Amino acid sequence: MTETNTYAGYVGLIGRPNMGKSTWLNALVGERVSIISAKPQTTRHVVTGIYTEDSYQAVFVDTPGLHINTKNALSRMMNRSAQQSLAFVDVALFLVEAGRWTEEDDKALERLANFDGPVMLIINKIDRIKNKERLLPYIQSCQEKYDFADIYPVSAMKLADQERLRKAVLKKLPENSFFYADDDITTASMRFLVAEQLREQLFQRLNKEIPYSLSVACEKFLEEPNVIRINLVVWVERDSQKAIVIGKGGQTLKLAASQARRQAEQIVGKKIFLETWVRVRSGWADDEQALKAFGYGDDDNSSSTI
Repeated sequence: MTETNTYAGYVGLIGRPNMGKSTWLNALVGERVSIISAKPQTTRHVVTGIYTEDSYQAVFVDTPGLHINTKNALSRMMNRSAQQSLAFVDVALFLVEAGRWTEEDDKALERLANFDGPVMLIINKIDRIKNKERLLPYIQSCQEKYDFADIYPVSAMKLADQERLRKAVLKKLPENSFFYADDDITTASMRFLVAEQLREQLFQRLNKEIPYSLSVACEKFLEEPNVIRINLVVWVERDSQKAIVIGKGGQTLKLAASQARRQAEQIVGKKIFLETWVRVRSGWADDEQALKAFGYGDDDNSSSTI
């Protein structure tokens, strides 16, 4: 009896902010493991999603968008996280927006200068381009910027594109034993996933600068046989922001927490009892000590597999 060869590797999603990296992570894994928002800078941590099919296992790594202006400690931390992820990935997916190339794309591409694995250019959001002939000169200009292994014009909204890209990625994986169990979908801890669900809901409900001035940290996590009890703290920078996050009669936070709980229960497959508070810590985004306390940069989200 001949043993079947297995192929496994880490696949990094790289690009400037708001390129759809989290949307593609979820699409390629087939599960909702990374939060999504139309606002830039939604992804602040490195998040992994695991896809296993037959003799292939791809560990997709969703990285924070690479920023030109690192105006505070949080931005610098996100840039470091994105750069450090390149040290261990086997394949890179470089995402750009169809028909648009910016200075931030150039800077993000520079990070791949010393990467010796295959880089696949993912031209995303082609559904927004009415005249597809306009893509040809754009693709040619992209080819002049880097020696990409493959170029895929795609839309994350199309199942056919999801399947086509997934198959192409699997073919790029090196021969390896599987890193995780066949049914694992992420290395993120449950406490991290629940906190992220609440942050996503608040991002979607709040406007202007408020989403960028808040963070969510897990203060208590107690897993019992039939329920998980979780206390989450929403940190903001000013008292005025605290009032907005709570909302009139507490409705904004209540609705966000309720939806976050339901989504988290679908992910972890267990009933969750969730309590939330909002607290103020001035300047937390530029405070290294505060960032560590809130779980940034310490790989706390990779403490277990689900």
